[in-house]
Amino acid sequence: MADDLYSPQAHERRALLDVLGVDLAALDLRTRAALEALCDEVLVLREDVDQLRDALDEAVSLADNDALCPVFNRRAFEREIRREIALAARFRTPLSLIYIDLDNFKQVNDAFGHAAGDEVLIRVSEILLRLTRETDIVGRLGGDEFGIVLAQAPAEDSRRKAEQLSHEVDQLVVRRETGESSPGIHIGASCGIVEWQPGLVAESLISAADQAMFAQKARRKSVRRAT
Repeated sequence: MADDLYSPQAHERRALLDVLGVDLAALDLRTRAALEALCDEVLVLREDVDQLRDALDEAVSLADNDALCPVFNRRAFEREIRREIALAARFRTPLSLIYIDLDNFKQVNDAFGHAAGDEVLIRVSEILLRLTRETDIVGRLGGDEFGIVLAQAPAEDSRRKAEQLSHEVDQLVVRRETGESSPGIHIGASCGIVEWQPGLVAESLISAADQAMFAQKARRKSVRRAT
């Protein structure tokens, strides 16, 4: 039909035939009809492949993302660490990991419920994303623990970044209602920083940063008791 000559499908069919170098005018009607039908099948299959690729991309994204927070889950985070370690080893560039554990988080769950705890985790993840670069890797390692991989960042730069993150999280206060005069529960962030060294694998780097975090948490508790 005349309308079909100008339809998007007809245009794509002609483009495909041009790529194949087929001159329909030189063919008899039966061969021409068969080739056009075959092209239509190819176009349908190509559309199906595009839809499957989009679905796969979405599935991969869901598999990588934390179920609650807009950051990587632990599996994806560890995979990205291994990738960054390989790049650091190849190009001899610095690489640091910050391991973060929230202070007083259990108190929030106990006093206000898990919905309030979930809101705290989301707000903390948003702070981490806001204060890090697009090239940095932020993940939730489980519970109220987060990790940040700082590519091309030596330990001193990472310490300054950890102080900035800790200061920002330390401002979070959870109260029963907005504007309530009660002191509420103050959230804090204890950070452990480790710079990658040749020979350290992802698991060892996370473990070392975890230990550094516990040491920092103990120091923070000592300071609070002293004051």
